[in-house]
Amino acid sequence: MKVFDFKIEKKLAKALGRAGVLTTPHGHIKTPAFVVVGTKATVKALTPEQVSSLGVQVVLANTYHLYLQPGDELIAKAGGLHKFMNWSLPTMTDSGGFQVFSLGAAYGKEISKVVSVTDPSLLISERSSVDDGVPRLATIGNDGVSFRSHIDGSLHYITPEKSIEIQHNLGADIIFAFDECTSPQENERYQEEALSRTHAWAKRSLKRHIELEQKKKLVTAKKMFSSDSHSSLKITSDTVVAQIAENTSSQLPQALFGIVQGGRSEKLRKKSAEIIGNMDFDGFGIGGSFAKEDMSTAVKWVNEILPEEKPRHLLGIGEPEDLFMGVENGVDLFDCVGPTRLARNGTLFTKNGKINILNAKFVDNFNPIEADCKCYTCSNYTLAYLSHLFRAKEMEAATLASIHNVYFITHLVDQMREAILNDKFFEFKKEFLKNYAK
Repeated sequence: MKVFDFKIEKKLAKALGRAGVLTTPHGHIKTPAFVVVGTKATVKALTPEQVSSLGVQVVLANTYHLYLQPGDELIAKAGGLHKFMNWSLPTMTDSGGFQVFSLGAAYGKEISKVVSVTDPSLLISERSSVDDGVPRLATIGNDGVSFRSHIDGSLHYITPEKSIEIQHNLGADIIFAFDECTSPQENERYQEEALSRTHAWAKRSLKRHIELEQKKKLVTAKKMFSSDSHSSLKITSDTVVAQIAENTSSQLPQALFGIVQGGRSEKLRKKSAEIIGNMDFDGFGIGGSFAKEDMSTAVKWVNEILPEEKPRHLLGIGEPEDLFMGVENGVDLFDCVGPTRLARNGTLFTKNGKINILNAKFVDNFNPIEADCKCYTCSNYTLAYLSHLFRAKEMEAATLASIHNVYFITHLVDQMREAILNDKFFEFKKEFLKNYAK
């Protein structure tokens, strides 16, 4: 069996969507799947045991944040991300490319990677926000990105090679090539320039990743040859992989995903999908800025071109309507901080739309968030209790709300998978969105 493998079990008849199984060194991921974000090697307000009890299959941590604190070398010394955070299931790390956006073009401004076409910020798209005179913590060059730590102001420089080295130290099952996530404000000229940079960085990321993977195999082979018990053993790639599996998580094989960029431009998105799709990546991420109204079109442009036999991950997307869109258009994995961030601010998902627990009507409502929800929160607590916790600013409020939101989104995507397998995806989508939009 391959250490990494992706098998498609069922395809939608009239769309790009599919259900599959992604194999990693730490287990199988049944796709489509929602990836819960644990930015600093922790899903905020939840323990790893709570996260896994919610049916979560995979957690994504943030390369930029872990590089700064506690440091990727310390995590490698601890045995890798899995051992460090006590998580036995698959993990992913992003490349740090999104922080280029948040510390650069978006720094100090209300700019999101997903905007509406009616957003006033898009009206200035004829000029580049790179030249807007606003101070920022990140500066982009063709070789890499220099940035100042948001923690202590110290200066750092990240290249594609450095990003891959950090991610190898962290030891996640799936890692991403270094890329530039552009602001939706950028003009076409800058988008094209950034895209060329992303493609060049993808080649360099892939080259360094291959070098480090070969180094892991050589180190393991040397250990095997130096052992008396293995002195006569014929070394094969399978035995090397088996031996690596006995070592720390940071020494296990890792899969590298390339990232497609291109903003809202059909020409650039398709160009990026062609170039990145022809590189020897294990899978692909779809990143960058979108307009809410045409996100589905952009995702479809990309997934019609990317190799069908490899998995696709839509970065930073987690609203229910967007998840349906992504699954229908061939996305296998999603990650987003939304479920936990909204939960900490008192916003809860329900089948009839989101609710704000701070609304007065919930103060004396002794029903659960949803009567048919099987999460721990809904099985044991009332809206009135949650309302009390949030109003009293108790820490447990974030925990109980996060349990519900993570369960809701995780199981919603699981239901999409089942609907694909049972030839009922479009009926399920129509019924859910009809009620959710009320």
